Formats: sequence, C-alpha cells, structure tokens
Amino acid sequence: MKAQALHGHLDALLLAVLEGGALHGYAIIEALRARSGGSLDLPTGTVYPALRRLERAGYVDSSWSTVGGRERRTYQLTGAGRQALAAERTSWHEFRSTIGRFLDSGGTPAAPI
Repeated sequence: MKAQALHGHLDALLLAVLEGGALHGYAIIEALRARSGGSLDLPTGTVYPALRRLERAGYVDSSWSTVGGRERRTYQLTGAGRQALAAERTSWHEFRSTIGRFLDSGGTPAAPI
C-alpha cells in the first residue's frame, strides 16, 4: 500500500502504534508492517516527518537514547496524543459506517429516475 493511499490516516495509525508504549522510529515502521500483515511498508521519508509533525502538535514526545551503541530517538504518546487518538477512532467509526452504507454488499439499489 502506498503512502498516498493513507492520506489523512497516517497520523492516527502512528498514534495507535504508540498506544502500546514508547518505540524508536524503525520499531514504529516495523510495527506498522507487522500489524498490517505487510501491507504497510512505509519509507522513513514518510514516517519520520509525520512523527515530527505529531511532536510539534504536542501528541508525541521524543527523547534520544543509546541502544546497542547506536543513538535512537524514541517516541511516546502524550496525554493530548491519547485524546487525539480517541477522537480519531470516533471519526473513523463514523466514516466507516457512513461509507459502508454505500459500498458494503447488499445495499439497496437506487430508485429509477
């Protein structure tokens, strides 16, 4: 799945991945890949700018740490990030329900004109 197909949903996906606890950038990318069954294989050039945007918005905090002799930036949700994720979930459920009325099988055909 291409990053463009996720337009408008990437931030929510990142917040959902971080809901489980703090992760460094590459682990976030791996979590997206694993939870999607391999469908989301996003490049760092897509994920890291989104993480920085979420940090500027106050939804994510980051800190530097050394893991195995390598410097890594670790990201975690803030309280505001948890609230934003809850709002994203509510919006997603409403969107899915509304669009499902049109695209799910077994819909009522349109009345003739």
